[in-house]
Amino acid sequence: MGCSVRRSSATVSSSEHLRATVAPGSLAHRIRIDVTDLDRVVQRASSSWHGAQGASPDALVYVESVALNLHGFYSGVERLLELIARHIDRAVPGGDAWHQELLSQMTREVPGVRPAVLSADRAVSLNDLRRFRHIVRHLYTVHLDPERMRPLLSALPALWDEVRADLLAFAEFLEDLAERQSSSDR
Repeated sequence: MGCSVRRSSATVSSSEHLRATVAPGSLAHRIRIDVTDLDRVVQRASSSWHGAQGASPDALVYVESVALNLHGFYSGVERLLELIARHIDRAVPGGDAWHQELLSQMTREVPGVRPAVLSADRAVSLNDLRRFRHIVRHLYTVHLDPERMRPLLSALPALWDEVRADLLAFAEFLEDLAERQSSSDR
């Protein structure tokens, strides 16, 4: 079962490529806004996890909240990666394994277009969250196992610090590119 890729036409230089799709400054701005939103999602997941640790009757509600926030976290990161693939790479993976292929795509530099967005290690860690999101989407919440969530939650703050730094570095790359384009247009 191969992975198909939806790609736009010709190979072009980085600045021509970006002019044809989306303003790099606009995508950088979107990344910065979504990073702020993801900061809040990570904080909510952590707060809910503390509530899930008690023996209160509400513990299940907190577990469900953690699951929803982990789902939302990965979905938010994936949405940014998909925007990068669509507007910068001009190639979004297709097929049954497109979610995994997108992570892999973001670990590779696209020569003349962009640096790698994520390290391979971060992509592996994000893939664990992708698999958990799949479970959340396809199971009733009464079947969630807090013990399976524990390692994801424990790793989340450090993973987010690293992914956040990667995304903000990429936003900076886009802002620098936008500045160079602006200077060359003058």
